[in-house]
Amino acid sequence: MTVDKIKEIKCFILDMDGTIYLGNQLFDFTKDFLNKVEETGREYYFFTNNSSKSQQAYIDKLGNMGIHIEPKQMMISSHVMIKYLKEKHPGKTIYVVGTPSLINEFKTFNMPLVDENPDIVILGFDTTLTYEKISKACHYIRNGCTYYGINPDWNCPMEGGTFIPDCGSMAKLVEASTGRFPEFFGKPSKHTLDYIIKETGYKPEEIAIVGDRLYTDIAVADGSDVTSILVLSGESTLEDVEASDVKPDIILESLKDITEKL
Repeated sequence: MTVDKIKEIKCFILDMDGTIYLGNQLFDFTKDFLNKVEETGREYYFFTNNSSKSQQAYIDKLGNMGIHIEPKQMMISSHVMIKYLKEKHPGKTIYVVGTPSLINEFKTFNMPLVDENPDIVILGFDTTLTYEKISKACHYIRNGCTYYGINPDWNCPMEGGTFIPDCGSMAKLVEASTGRFPEFFGKPSKHTLDYIIKETGYKPEEIAIVGDRLYTDIAVADGSDVTSILVLSGESTLEDVEASDVKPDIILESLKDITEKL
């Protein structure tokens, strides 16, 4: 696929850290890109796998960087999970291993949360994880509860090039104890791809997913008509692409290169 495909794109789904900013530092080309998208009659949305924070927390973070969006433009992995639960498990009780922000996100959608004897266990990226919470979750999972994970990331990048264990790593802990590993709902799951297509209302061939991670941002579009664009402004390198089974449709240095093609 050539970079000329970009001209046919009507909707850009943007990863955040490593794509539009690094840590708390907005890339100097990000606003030019967003302005060009709007000027050319296109739309952009953001999608983050990080299930430790609420939708509003990201809207506020972007606002502090001078990017003001409507709530629908901020997509988060936990909303993919919540929508699925409402459709497939209505009324089932849920035990969530997650931060207060994640718990509040579930409460906002009136999900039936419980601390004892749940029908379903949900594992999120919990930066407030305690032994009690993980022990309870393992007990319920071991005894046959339906079990889902929100985002499969092994690590969450921090400023200064460091990392902290993310939801995927927590799931490995649970697996070691229970023998069960969850189905995940954030990128790169098909649940996320279906969610993006439905929520934006665009045809797959009109959508491009832009990100810096091969195993989430790029993999989510794999095998579909959605265009995947890898930017080298974050985690992945050209060497990573060569070694990976997941290949992006287009590789660019940064959003600046997309701006020049619109």
